[in-house]
Amino acid sequence: MASSSSSSAVEAATSSAAGMEGGELSLATEEITLAVKWSGKEYTVRVCGDDSVAELKRRICEVTTVLPKRQKLLYPKLAAKLGDDSLLISQLNLKPGVKMTMIGTMWHGHVKGQAELEVKVKMNSGQFKLTQLNVLSKSMIHVYCMLLLLEARCMPVTAVYKCYTSTIEDEIIVDQVDSPEIIDDFELGQDEVIDIKDKFVNKQKLLRRISHYKIKLLNPCRQGKKLLVLDIDYTLFDHKSAAENPHELMRPYLHEFLSAVYAEYDIMIWSATGMKWVELKMGQLGVLNNPNYKITALLDHMAMITVQSDFRGMLDCKPLGLIWAQFPEFYSSTNTIMFDDLRRNFVMNPQNGLTIKPFRKAHLNRSNDQELLRLTQYLLAIAELPDLSQLDHNIWELYAEDGPKRRRHI
Repeated sequence: MASSSSSSAVEAATSSAAGMEGGELSLATEEITLAVKWSGKEYTVRVCGDDSVAELKRRICEVTTVLPKRQKLLYPKLAAKLGDDSLLISQLNLKPGVKMTMIGTMWHGHVKGQAELEVKVKMNSGQFKLTQLNVLSKSMIHVYCMLLLLEARCMPVTAVYKCYTSTIEDEIIVDQVDSPEIIDDFELGQDEVIDIKDKFVNKQKLLRRISHYKIKLLNPCRQGKKLLVLDIDYTLFDHKSAAENPHELMRPYLHEFLSAVYAEYDIMIWSATGMKWVELKMGQLGVLNNPNYKITALLDHMAMITVQSDFRGMLDCKPLGLIWAQFPEFYSSTNTIMFDDLRRNFVMNPQNGLTIKPFRKAHLNRSNDQELLRLTQYLLAIAELPDLSQLDHNIWELYAEDGPKRRRHI
């Protein structure tokens, strides 16, 4: 049943674009096969003319596990263009079967082949030595710290914890914002939103993502439940501030929030980072094994698409249509809501997105941040409604305040 429904969803999306001009259709669907040489091996990658260089790097990541931000693509006379993630493949004039070289390492690559790690750490009281066996017996955070010490040759232990978060995320996080204090977002006008979500090439990219990315369920979808999709960084977790314990950077009331809404919603986590980071962070925060709620699935940056806008150029976003196409008997635009601190992430489904206030500077704001408490009230207040896409999530605070009164009068 699921397979049949999914096929119907894909066919419906395809037919909606049938009226496009033949030239545009040809450009969007023309597939090019490329050969990428890396680490002594050759990999085959397929992209389309309307895909961007960023999308090409995502495809390379699929077969090599080298994150896009760590890739440097080399090809005669095209090195500069291949460094511009926003350029379309059609603008590169590549011929089918072309071979290019990729330089880059996996984020964990520099721990391979080490028979023993001897780290001398500068401390006020002296020095100590750690072998590889000792390092690997420690928690993941300590392994990361040792790697930092190796790279710096000799770094004070206090400095290691201070730079832990940002340095490790340089390895794992995709498309990281240069300045953590600048909210990397912008206002999208109604015309821009319509331009993006209805543009033919963007619909085609969604169809290709549906066919290439398969969501792995951690727990079964539940019949009759609505779907809540959550971002991680700055939504559930302050990933920039320094801390010795990840729980210090967790947004207040996270577990209470998830426990309460689980009664009415299936929960999926969708982060614009690599899956290793998603699993690591959710595991550290105790989200994956909490007895009071279950996470239905985890999605990473590979599930995202790069869309074209006539006003903004190329944008990365999280298309909910990917989830709806793979689980059509459970989820649709009428019963899905997504929280993200970047509104552009739901530009393909603006009616289903709620822009959450970013959780930054955890040590300063932890005591007074009640965003998840208030959003709990909102989610429970709208859970009884037949169509969530008809709500204006921009004014959710008003609905959350009136929700209890409204329910008493029903």
